[in-house]
Amino acid sequence: MNTPDPALQLHWTENDEARSCRWHSESGAPAPKRVQIADDRMNVETAYKLACEGTALLWRGDYHNAKQLLQALARRIDKKPARASKKAKVPESAKEAFNLHRQAQSQRARVLAMVLIPFEADYRITLRRAPDVTLACREVYGEPSTAFVASLRELLGLIGAHEWRKNGVEIAALSAKIHPYYGVFSPVRGEYIDLLAKAPLPSTTLAFDIGVGTGVLSALLAKRGVKKIIATDQDQRALACARENIDRLGLSGQIELMQADLFPPGRAPLIVCNPPWLPARPNSPIEYAVYDPDSRMLRGFLAGVAEHLEPQGEAWLVMSDFAEHLGLRAAAELQGWIDAGGLTVAGKMDIKPRHPKSTDENDPLHAARVKEVTSLWRLKLK
Repeated sequence: MNTPDPALQLHWTENDEARSCRWHSESGAPAPKRVQIADDRMNVETAYKLACEGTALLWRGDYHNAKQLLQALARRIDKKPARASKKAKVPESAKEAFNLHRQAQSQRARVLAMVLIPFEADYRITLRRAPDVTLACREVYGEPSTAFVASLRELLGLIGAHEWRKNGVEIAALSAKIHPYYGVFSPVRGEYIDLLAKAPLPSTTLAFDIGVGTGVLSALLAKRGVKKIIATDQDQRALACARENIDRLGLSGQIELMQADLFPPGRAPLIVCNPPWLPARPNSPIEYAVYDPDSRMLRGFLAGVAEHLEPQGEAWLVMSDFAEHLGLRAAAELQGWIDAGGLTVAGKMDIKPRHPKSTDENDPLHAARVKEVTSLWRLKLK
């Protein structure tokens, strides 16, 4: 008989009895080692102290009170005491500001993940006033199997993702909606889509879309008249998301999906890629859509695209220069990788971001955000 993985089992004592249950974390976090039963009588200061010490709180009270406690914990974390503010380290560079910001984000996530919710084998939550979360759980976790425990913060993320998936994101360039899945980057930053909608097409016969995500860029190319698009992704959830969106838009006859690391076989006159923009380590698997450790995908695309590009074709690289303004990548590095890949810049289209953080002066990375430019690099073979 196989011994259960300790990282996937949660252990606690309740009513003087040792108990255990399957642990689930979509981010891959191990089960907390210390667990305490908590209910409506617990106040936020006690909860905050226990969570900061690494003790998880397995909730047995009212579901809505658990949500209120989580909200209060978030306010407690975000509230900076005057004494702490005076002692806080002032970052000496944009890169240091980014690293401190990521550390704070990681610590905040760890503390907020300490409020735990028990699930029955059919995804029911047997707490007072608990909602029916069956559909949201099925969309992410798949078919139910056994009872388990997960963090309330993760559950709220599932519920939020379910609403995004159900309602969709309006894409002006498509005159339609794209419906993102949990863990698949939502196309809420429309400026890069606008660039792709305006760039002159080198051909309408065939295009490769590298890293398809929700399928939004493939759909836009199809709407612009490209007859055949082969779209790749490594992630099964992204491929399923793209398939649903493509089918919903009636574009399945033009777009073929393929699981691959970067390129499909063959060559195309147009190859499009919108890789993660920041060369930093993700805190969870879900963050791989934003963070590309050591610029692996970006460098892989630029190093390999020449082998898949037709002689007079173009490779469109959609990138933000946010990493340069944060000091995470030198400005000359991108040009160096383009040169090393046997490519030359045929043109470049720029646009300023429009997302809310770009104008938020309280954002810790505001100094870099105000300088950010999103670009579509039109690359050709040398």
